[in-house]
Amino acid sequence: MSLLTNKTALVIGASRGIGLAIARDLAYAGARTILAARSMNVLERETLALRASGMQAVPMQIDTAHPDATAQLPDCDILVNVAGTNVRKAFTDYTPQEYEHIFQTNLHGIVNITRRAGERMIARGRGGKIIFIGSMMSLLGLPYLTVYTMTKSALAGLTRSLAAEWAKYNIQVNCIAPGFIVTDLNRDMWQRDDMKAWLAGAQANPRTGTPADIAPLATFLSGAGSDYITGQVIAVDGGYSTTSHWPYQP
Repeated sequence: MSLLTNKTALVIGASRGIGLAIARDLAYAGARTILAARSMNVLERETLALRASGMQAVPMQIDTAHPDATAQLPDCDILVNVAGTNVRKAFTDYTPQEYEHIFQTNLHGIVNITRRAGERMIARGRGGKIIFIGSMMSLLGLPYLTVYTMTKSALAGLTRSLAAEWAKYNIQVNCIAPGFIVTDLNRDMWQRDDMKAWLAGAQANPRTGTPADIAPLATFLSGAGSDYITGQVIAVDGGYSTTSHWPYQP
């Protein structure tokens, strides 16, 4: 409960999935947590539940794809950028509208929010924590995810450059790269038996992940224990990006 006492955390994309799990974890770690997303009715319900448990939580409506998303941005000590979307299809089949929407939601809007939040952290002179939620596509490639992969790869690069640029202000910048985490965006895909069988032979831990597998790392990166960690893209993926299986037995 005392890990993040007197800290304000702003979670962009906190209405469901990974964002909601992180927001809950930060609140339980003692932070005054601002849950930000487009769905205000969901945010109000979730903040009421957190308050009923004695946590500090505030809802905030924001759409990262909107040009004025930063207009009402509050000061924060911790910024967690989770908001994202995806369209799975062949590269040649993406429409210009899909391309622009994915980039605006996953990258451009987040860049604008990060710039504004970072300016305020620098001006206050108390340091800060910035956490991007990237993807395994920040590190690897899979088919039918090209536009999404472009945005998540850009977040990895932004993480490294901002970490170097803002280190002198005591601002740590890191990126979490989740593996196959089941959320509303991909739940149907992971009901398929062929996908489950493929994963069982593809990574050391054969199960899919949950948002609760991501939240503890975000909370750790938000606290003082991570003060000497910056510029990192950290995979939470059951070993997919670093391990493989084979049939050999000694």
